[in-house]
Order: sequence, then structure tokens, then C-alpha cells
Amino acid sequence: MAIALFVRDRFVRPYLGDVLAVILVYCGLRAVLPLRSLPAALSAFAIGAAIEIGQAAHVLDLLGVQNRVIRVVLGGSFEWLDFLAYAAGAGIALAVDRRVLSR
Repeated sequence: MAIALFVRDRFVRPYLGDVLAVILVYCGLRAVLPLRSLPAALSAFAIGAAIEIGQAAHVLDLLGVQNRVIRVVLGGSFEWLDFLAYAAGAGIALAVDRRVLSR
């Protein structure tokens, strides 16, 4: 959230922030659901992709959402490259998790 609120650049906020967000979603899924690592990574990617598709469809505008926190968390602009960031985040989370669990 701090990245979204305070960083104004062309890499960290739009791409690194998305990578980190998917890693956070992955960790949350693994913490609260009995998911194995691959289904959790795929689910985290799917959640990011669903949010991105919602941005393309302007869902927040259609629903009349004015809450700034929700708009920052869910974003407002569609970008094809975000799918690569989501895939990278899911891949990093999966690789780190498997590395840690293999010890």
C-alpha cells in the first residue's frame, strides 16, 4: 500500500508493486487455506489477473466506488504488462516456497 501511495515512478509502483502484491496474496492464501504451493501460486496469479480484467472493464467506475483506499488497492488503469508482473510474483513465491520447504 505504501508503494501505491507514495512512489511515483515508472517501474517500482506499476511493476514491482504488482510482483509484491501477488507474493503477498500467495502468502495469505498459504496461511489461511490448505493449498499446496502450485495451486496457491496459480490462484494468486488468477486473483491478480481478475483485478486487471476488472480494471479494463472499469468495474470500480461502473459500481460507483469512490473510496480512495479501495481504488488504490484495486487500481484504476489496465496494462498488459501487469500480467507479466503477476506471473513473476507467482513464480517467485512458488520458487521461494519450494526452496524453503525443501530444506
